[in-house]
Amino acid sequence: MSKVAVVGLGEAGALYARGLRDAGFDVAGYDPFTRLDEPGIAQYDGLADAVAGVDLVITLVGAGAARKVTGDVLAHAAAGTLLADFNTGGPELKATLAEAAGLTGVRFVDVAVLAPVPRAGARTPLMVSGAHAEAFVELFAPTGAPVEAIGGEPGDAASRKLIRSVFMKGLAAVVLESVGAAEAAGCERWLRDQIADELSGDACALIDRLIDGSRAHAARRIHEVTDARDYLESIDQPAWTMQAARSWLSSLDGTNA
Repeated sequence: MSKVAVVGLGEAGALYARGLRDAGFDVAGYDPFTRLDEPGIAQYDGLADAVAGVDLVITLVGAGAARKVTGDVLAHAAAGTLLADFNTGGPELKATLAEAAGLTGVRFVDVAVLAPVPRAGARTPLMVSGAHAEAFVELFAPTGAPVEAIGGEPGDAASRKLIRSVFMKGLAAVVLESVGAAEAAGCERWLRDQIADELSGDACALIDRLIDGSRAHAARRIHEVTDARDYLESIDQPAWTMQAARSWLSSLDGTNA
């Protein structure tokens, strides 16, 4: 039975702690602000006790706290321990933390969480980078989570996640803007059906069509998105993504936005 410490027991950390327990791991937890008090999860009052003798430490504390928490973990974790940084930090931060870990003999991996954790808990798809990526895949296998090891350096997984976020968060912005406008105009159900129809076909063909069509018809589409932007403003709705679309099309057409 592998022993794992989960540092940070907020929503995601708690879900991972439970999932690891249910997968047969011996689970220790540490969070000075949250108590789980659940069977099978030994929560410690001190970080040193939580990481003592573990095979794997998972940090889930947020990018803002990752530097300090990682430093605290490295002060107590034994050489050879695998430290998996699940935090949504940038590539430079991950590389810095990996360098610090290397000085202590702790093996560091950069783990990118690729979907909302509440949806699948410890089975959430992951991507991992760094020299010890395969070791993480092997150790984490009992959870049943799909884990893609890309090797490379710590920070490589983080960079891919941020690029993915451009799409996912950008898509969310488009949906928020268009559905909000449709609601204001009294045609929300129709617009939702239109979105569903576009997204339920051949996804690869849709990607090519969006890219190729924008490049081929940028000049014409500038006028269309300008009219869409102006209409949204006329009904007192945000038009931020339409303005961004206009900037993109103008850059493709070689004109000023």
